[in-house]
Amino acid sequence: MTLPIGTLITFFMASILLGLAPGPDNIFVLTQAALHGKRSGLTIMLGLCTGLIVHTIAVALGVALVFQTSVIAFSVLKFIGASYLLYLAWHAFRASAQKIQNRDDGIVDFRKFYLRGIIMNITNPKVSIFFLAFLPQFTDPTKGSVTLQILLLGGLFIVATILVFGGIAVLAGALGQLLTRSDRTQNILNKIAGTVFLSLALKLAITQR
Repeated sequence: MTLPIGTLITFFMASILLGLAPGPDNIFVLTQAALHGKRSGLTIMLGLCTGLIVHTIAVALGVALVFQTSVIAFSVLKFIGASYLLYLAWHAFRASAQKIQNRDDGIVDFRKFYLRGIIMNITNPKVSIFFLAFLPQFTDPTKGSVTLQILLLGGLFIVATILVFGGIAVLAGALGQLLTRSDRTQNILNKIAGTVFLSLALKLAITQR
């Protein structure tokens, strides 16, 4: 047995809307794609979605309960994430304008941006707690294994994320291509990105369960 198609459609549409709502991950994709090009943004999106796989499995196996019930585990993970964001902010503030031909010409440090997306996502304990609250709402024990249902729902959420964040990366990359034609504008974008990273770090550092 599986979940009704109506439930899956409702869940998918809700996931699309959640992906469109301003949040740390889509803002992260937007700023990075604007600065480094759409391919970099898409690579970061893949990293973020890999992190979502980890969170989905954590919820399915009950590991996410640790972050909901343990203050220490929650605090350690969020401060690791905040420290990484501060590191990115520091680099953004210190970055100089790059030549426009270095953007999206096929030369993308896949590993760097992919890992950046993974770290950004998995070090935010709020994602696991959100999944823990959101996914089970659409499960039905009478329809079979709840664990398998959560994995299915997590997969649908990731598909929705790919569609939304992929669109954001493409649009931001195109806009960034226009904006970074001058060194002055690109330096301004670097400062904006640094400010965004700093804000996200502070928000994550003070967040509560």
